[in-house]
Amino acid sequence: MVSPYAALAGLGLHVEEADVTTWIIWPCSLPLCAMLSKYDSPNSLGVEPSHSPLSINLKRKRDWLLDSKDDDLAELLIPDPEPVWVVEYLCGLKMKLKRQCVSLVLPEHHEVFTKLLEDSVVKRFLAWDKDLKVSDKYLLAMVIAYFSRAGLFAWQYRRIHFFLALYLANDMEEDNQAPKQDIFYFLYGKSYAQRPMFHKLRFQFVRSMGWRTWVSREECEEIQAHNPELWVWKRDRATLPQNSRTIEA
Repeated sequence: MVSPYAALAGLGLHVEEADVTTWIIWPCSLPLCAMLSKYDSPNSLGVEPSHSPLSINLKRKRDWLLDSKDDDLAELLIPDPEPVWVVEYLCGLKMKLKRQCVSLVLPEHHEVFTKLLEDSVVKRFLAWDKDLKVSDKYLLAMVIAYFSRAGLFAWQYRRIHFFLALYLANDMEEDNQAPKQDIFYFLYGKSYAQRPMFHKLRFQFVRSMGWRTWVSREECEEIQAHNPELWVWKRDRATLPQNSRTIEA
């Protein structure tokens, strides 16, 4: 894939670094400039990545939650997809490019997520969370995103993975961290003995994703658009009665 910098260089444009957030591209003889979103990677300036293209047939460690050591989790890391650049703004010689990531979510990840929604414990948990404090539609979309990044085969995902991903989504997005603690009650009852193991598995789960825990709103909406009629996508906090009264006030 040809980087936007190489393409601009072919048009006789010179690239120089302006600050930590933008690139300024000066035409050889014109005072106008084009603003580009900066690459995330430090070696992205005209340098093609060295890893091979992403393949769903990458070798992946199986049953890592059962008998693997932490060092073995490196085998689960999947390289980031190649960035895609689209023109967000174009006016004369001013141009702004927006970086878009190719989603790693496959139909099989949607299928296993939908299957886990039928799990008895998951169903009871979602029915309990009527105020959507732990499991609104965006947090649930993040579960699918995490499934796609963890590197397991779809048939390997179980109930525990659903709650690991949901707990992590709450870590990332929610200011109030208390409600997510109720996940333990549905998994283990009143026993505290299994909680340390849950946190160990959570750490392994994050490592298996290569620490890529941030999910954009756009990716969540793209995930929901795959099957917009799925009932969990109606779990919108904005539609709750108490939120409606707050907005009206």
